[in-house]
Amino acid sequence: MKIHKEGHKILIFLAFTLAVINSIVCWLVPSLLFGITILSILFFLLVLQFFRSPKRAIIIPDDNLIYAPADGKIVTIEEVNESEYFEDKRIQISIFMSPTNVHVNRNPISGTVNYFKYHPGKYLVAWHPKSSTENERTTTVIDNGQVEILLRQIAGAVAKRIVNYVSVGEEVEQGEEMGFIKFGSRVDLFLPLDAKIEVSLNQKVKGNRTVIAKV
Repeated sequence: MKIHKEGHKILIFLAFTLAVINSIVCWLVPSLLFGITILSILFFLLVLQFFRSPKRAIIIPDDNLIYAPADGKIVTIEEVNESEYFEDKRIQISIFMSPTNVHVNRNPISGTVNYFKYHPGKYLVAWHPKSSTENERTTTVIDNGQVEILLRQIAGAVAKRIVNYVSVGEEVEQGEEMGFIKFGSRVDLFLPLDAKIEVSLNQKVKGNRTVIAKV
């Protein structure tokens, strides 16, 4: 299992901390060592699986297909007014990522990054309706020459760190890694009103595997 680079320092620090805790327990209360060791191993494995980074190439690259940018569950499909960039109506599709999901974020289309902005903010639970506009988040707009897609990474109540690797003017490829959100979060997509939606509410999706829409 490949471990994402964002997890390397955290996992090393966690392993060191757990080793220190177990050493102290062994010294002070040796009768508890077995139980604490088991709990330490389970906790480390829980954090380890969070940072897994499976290799997933796009099977059928297509400028007319919008692939899921993240693993998770569809929690919103609705027409909204997107006020940050488009300033008009769009279809919003939101993917909620639980702590057990893969948290790598991927480019839903190929194209040029026309816009990027980081917004500091609150840490409401990721499924809260206001989290899209009030939480810490990043906004990225990709233009493939036919359509512009807005993608928003949103921090949740547990997620305190959003990482984004793209920059304005950069050419990106469909399916390539564009970011990572640590410990539970949400990704919003804003699509044209005439996009043909291929997913439904509560459907589980996988990054680079599930087609979200056709444009």
